[in-house]
Amino acid sequence: MMNLTELTLRPALVADAPAIVALIDDLMPFLTLHPDGAGAEKFIEHCRLPAMQGYLSQDKYHYQIAHLAGELAGVVAMRDNTHLFHLFVPRALHRRGLALKLWQAARDASLARGEVTAFTVNSSVYALPFYERLGFVATGPRVEADGIAYVPMRMSMD
Repeated sequence: MMNLTELTLRPALVADAPAIVALIDDLMPFLTLHPDGAGAEKFIEHCRLPAMQGYLSQDKYHYQIAHLAGELAGVVAMRDNTHLFHLFVPRALHRRGLALKLWQAARDASLARGEVTAFTVNSSVYALPFYERLGFVATGPRVEADGIAYVPMRMSMD
């Protein structure tokens, strides 16, 4: 069993973009309606290196990466301090508590920056049960557009 006490978190740098892109690319079949990404070209483009380098360069995005035993164990990003923009864990580490640790780190950092009354996320269908366990609630029906499906969700801090 993996020892999560060895997990290290740090702010992501632009230099981390290739590793983040590789992680997301491996998970793409969980994110697109078709495993080959057909129809999701616009979404996929937003997950490629130039886009990732752009996100990591902007103040409105706060990325953190996790390492476990020297390997990338996940990435989390908040946009505008309240929208969970990215949360990805390698397939081999799914269902081991890493996503929860990443969410907690992102949430705590956002709360420390202040003025948070709620968090939002556009959950993939695959991740929906995870976000529900965290306390996010769907704010609308499942949306299918541009080759992806997601459920808009919100977690109130009241």
